[in-house]
Amino acid sequence: MLDPNSDTIHIAKTALKIESQALLSLSEKLPPDFISLVDSIIDSNGRVIIAGVGKSGHIGRKISATLTSTGTPSYFIHPSEASHGDMGMLMVEDICILISNSGETYELRDLLNYIKRFNIKMAAICSEPDSTLSKAADFSLILPKEPEVCSIGMAPTTSTIMMLGLGDALAVSLMHRRNFDAEQFQIFHPGGKLGAQMVKVEDLMHGIDKMPIVTIDMPMREALLEMSSKGFGYAVVLEAQKVIGVISDGDIRRHIDDLLEKTVGEVATRNPITISSDIFASEALSIMNSHKIGVLVVTDKNNFPKGIFHIQDLLRAGVA
Repeated sequence: MLDPNSDTIHIAKTALKIESQALLSLSEKLPPDFISLVDSIIDSNGRVIIAGVGKSGHIGRKISATLTSTGTPSYFIHPSEASHGDMGMLMVEDICILISNSGETYELRDLLNYIKRFNIKMAAICSEPDSTLSKAADFSLILPKEPEVCSIGMAPTTSTIMMLGLGDALAVSLMHRRNFDAEQFQIFHPGGKLGAQMVKVEDLMHGIDKMPIVTIDMPMREALLEMSSKGFGYAVVLEAQKVIGVISDGDIRRHIDDLLEKTVGEVATRNPITISSDIFASEALSIMNSHKIGVLVVTDKNNFPKGIFHIQDLLRAGVA
């Protein structure tokens, strides 16, 4: 008896293999106009306007969203809405990207005529070099001929994967040309897990006024009171106003038998791991995990204290 699950797995793997081969083919046959389009977008003072219908429209929305969040202002316009007034949003400085696998999508007709009438630059993403859309485009991005993976060979599958891949390649290329970095990304993307990973230590740390600070010659009895009052279960040891050590609960346990008879200098761990306030909180989490610690001292370049950073701060911010 045939195992239907085996057939399903085979079909799924075949589909993924065909689509991955299509992306490889696209990378090897990157349209010659691709670089010209990137240059034109970089030089433009306008936005990137994307339009498409059906599955091409869904891909267009995603490409537009990716461009917008990575430093290239963009929005998606639906061709039908454009025909009923939304073409007023287009400016001559904009660059339009029209997406249609056949290059003959009827609903794009009005938008295409408007673009040509007002001499707005336009790129076409399609698979037919002799199509109406491709011939009208300033930048023709032709997709290689690859089979759709569905059993009837008609549902947009492979073609939409290539459209999406080309859109991602465009966004990444523009990011590189604009020197778009993680800090800029965090400005555009403050929400969710991605935004949380871009938060810096200085945004979450407790300032020096909240730090439990003790000196090297202080009796442990006084040090315990300072630790208790600040609530971190931890103390930062200073000498000549610089950080030279820390006292953790582990240090206290190791000296518990005669703890109250000792000074801070006899209990503290010297040369603690410190961090700068301008690193990402996610980097601080990596340091904590590597060294199996839950608290880090924040210092400046001269080892003067600036604050204290606790793993609970990471949990509250959604970084950990």
